[in-house]
Amino acid sequence: MKQKIRWGIIGLGKIAHSFAKDLQLVKDAELYAVASRSKEKAEDFGSAYAVSRTFGSYEELFACQEVDVVYIATPHTAHCNWSIMAMEAGKAVLCEKPLGVNTREVEAMIAASEKNNVFLMEALWSRFNPSISKVKEIVDSRELGPVQYLHADFAFYALDRSEEGRLLNPSLAGGSLLDIGIYPIFLAYLMLGVPDSILSTTKSHATGVEVQAAMILEYPGCMALLYSGLTSRSEMKAEISSTRGSIYLHSRWHESQGYTIDRSGEQEYHELPTLGKGYSHEIEEVHRCIGAGKRESELWSHTNSLELMSILDQVRQENNLLFPFEA
Repeated sequence: MKQKIRWGIIGLGKIAHSFAKDLQLVKDAELYAVASRSKEKAEDFGSAYAVSRTFGSYEELFACQEVDVVYIATPHTAHCNWSIMAMEAGKAVLCEKPLGVNTREVEAMIAASEKNNVFLMEALWSRFNPSISKVKEIVDSRELGPVQYLHADFAFYALDRSEEGRLLNPSLAGGSLLDIGIYPIFLAYLMLGVPDSILSTTKSHATGVEVQAAMILEYPGCMALLYSGLTSRSEMKAEISSTRGSIYLHSRWHESQGYTIDRSGEQEYHELPTLGKGYSHEIEEVHRCIGAGKRESELWSHTNSLELMSILDQVRQENNLLFPFEA
């Protein structure tokens, strides 16, 4: 019987619960260990998912010989240091997006992957969403002609949240851009590549973090209009329009369960449900890469993470968005 790939999780918040539930749907995966700075929190999380080992520090999990790969779900500002520490301990790493808070951090993480010859991937789960993968195939095939226009947004109301929390706190790399703006930028980058130029504007909260970001990414013969915000919700229906038709990723497009193709008013509806919430698809990609002895995925490579971060950096630079720890 093939041995299961044994996972560890650090940072046991809401997203870690979603990930753990989907991990149970992947047949060759085992959630072996979890860690929190609170041993009690680790034990509570562990009991919910029948975890073999629970730890009161991240370092203890990294030292656990049985763990093959670590999922890092800590706040943004801790991604770089904990990922590097895990890789120095010989662990493969799947780190939540954004991989780092700036290009310098992403470069350091990639260097650690190469130095230690271990797998590293940014957990940009939408890249492995079946609908988004299929739409990329259609775009790349030019079945509908070259793309002329792309629109994507991601917004929800968060101004009622604590200013000490990760969304509104500049010391935790808060704001809409790194948390949710990364998604529409990712979609434009996935479908169209690195833009020729970027125009952007933002509005800020009293704490100094941006809470609205509007971006125009310019490509030869095409524009992508993107938005992220914490001041209201948005429909979150993505549109990719070409010369012979349009494709719509259904609402909450980053976790879409289907897409529609519109050819001059004639619509084709396609349903492509995810397995579980959808984290299962990136987990399967990690397993495929580890099984093949790879340091990175061809579907979401180290270069992809670097180029995505460079776009995010440019938007921040245009709007003088500097976090206190970067000064």
